[in-house]
Amino acid sequence: MVKPPVSFETLTGVEILQGMIDGTVPRPPMALSLGLTIYAAEVGRVVFRAVPVVDFTNPSGVMHGGWYGTLLDTVLGCAVLSELPAGVGYTTLEYKVNLIKTAPIGEEVEAVGVTSHVGRSTGIATAEIRGVSNGKLFAQGNTTCIILGR
Repeated sequence: MVKPPVSFETLTGVEILQGMIDGTVPRPPMALSLGLTIYAAEVGRVVFRAVPVVDFTNPSGVMHGGWYGTLLDTVLGCAVLSELPAGVGYTTLEYKVNLIKTAPIGEEVEAVGVTSHVGRSTGIATAEIRGVSNGKLFAQGNTTCIILGR
């Protein structure tokens, strides 16, 4: 098992996320590979931005559903993380994605995740992916995360 690059034992979830924004905490390799950038983080609300690119299209030439799913899973899980104390983690138990329409290649999108409940054993959040320039809704989702290490 690979050891995390920062001590999750001493930083709260929101501190980890804010560290990713200011560069003091490295971004996860998955986010780097898919061009997902954390844009804002506060307790209970997290924002990521990304630009759909040709590299992530399906054989029909439109954005692959897995790209939307990964962006949603990321922002949903990070919303839950934003409410966790130091030394406590999470992982996705389940998530649901609704694809509304295809985001145009090259058009920046914003994913906003908001928690509705974070308790002792589970966290629940909802999210939407919208165009930054026009606010068009491209996808939405929700998650249940299991809380680890309490």
